[in-house]
Amino acid sequence: MDVLVLIDKLDDLVHNAKAVPLTDQVRIDREEIYDILDQMRATIPEEIKQARWIVKERQEMLAEAKREVDRLLAEAREQAVREASQTEIVKIAERQADEIVDDARRGAREMKLEMEDWADNQLASLEVNLERFLTAVRRGRERLHERSQESVVAGLGANGDMADDERF
Repeated sequence: MDVLVLIDKLDDLVHNAKAVPLTDQVRIDREEIYDILDQMRATIPEEIKQARWIVKERQEMLAEAKREVDRLLAEAREQAVREASQTEIVKIAERQADEIVDDARRGAREMKLEMEDWADNQLASLEVNLERFLTAVRRGRERLHERSQESVVAGLGANGDMADDERF
């Protein structure tokens, strides 16, 4: 499940929680919160695993492009050697070899840039998701802290003592 969906569930759970009468506190099912948090814990490592897979795929594609460049260079050199006996053919072969090498380098460079852009987009998306998750968690903790502070303040009488009905 997507982390953002889980964050929305957690936010809805807190937002739609039933109020405790005569207080600013709300009642939240602890098991529901723990269930959502467990799902988040399970989802985040999967997204990190996907990011690592993307980086690995990019590295493999770059390695494949380098192998292809090397193969094309070797092929161009072999072709040039075969045609070296005739001067005009040698010149043509050298030009073609240079074009092949240039095309291979250009193709490898373009492929590398495309893969880096793709990987960067995937990592940026993961970063945004993680930032949203952290923001939601911080917001939830702040709400709980505020409610806790309000409960403490509400529990004290005017002179700083606990109200009579809260002592027992």
